Amino acid sequence: MENFKSHILVVDDDEGIRSLLKQFLNENGYLVNTASSASEAQEKISIIKFDLLVLDIMMPGKSGLEFISENKNNLNVPIILLTAKGEASERVEGLETGADDYLPKPFEPKELLLRINNILKKTKIINLKHVLEFGSIKIDLNKLMITNQNSNFKINNTEKIILEKMINNPGKVFSRIDIGNLIQIDKERSIDVIITRLRKKIETDPKSPKYLQTIRGSGYVLWVE
Repeated sequence: MENFKSHILVVDDDEGIRSLLKQFLNENGYLVNTASSASEAQEKISIIKFDLLVLDIMMPGKSGLEFISENKNNLNVPIILLTAKGEASERVEGLETGADDYLPKPFEPKELLLRINNILKKTKIINLKHVLEFGSIKIDLNKLMITNQNSNFKINNTEKIILEKMINNPGKVFSRIDIGNLIQIDKERSIDVIITRLRKKIETDPKSPKYLQTIRGSGYVLWVE
């Protein structure tokens, strides 16, 4: 499993573009989800917290601009628009609506990668994530609380340190040594006990974890794709 830098949602009705960008961005260190329409993107953003959206303007049904307009109060992430050549008015409207950048089609994936890197570099300097929401789960490190469906679970400072590192390094695998160094514990069994305790707070079925997974021979990862 890769060690991913940030979580990106690519929204485009063209399957070829979705597949190409998913593979290319994966290869360059990003965790990627895709959506073929604004309605599918709506579903994804309702359960997963993304770091950036790559959004096509022209799509069947609801357009990218309509999607931004309807979700501008809920979308607190950078947006890069993909636009057809010559759509100057829509590019301007997109930037006015709240997009951070645009890229006319056809484009070189490498140029998109550079724009993503630049935007995320600026936003990550500002703040680390302390809140992560996915599915029915909310991890709030400020309140030292995990909310799973209708149940609230307090977390201690040791658990907070581990979760803070995992939340801010999406998809990265942490070995027992990595975790031990973080929390100043060198006994592997003690680390396993802490992970088991966290799973009971995060997972619906802690014995078959969906999110806080064990990567055999490597360590643990918080996986929210």
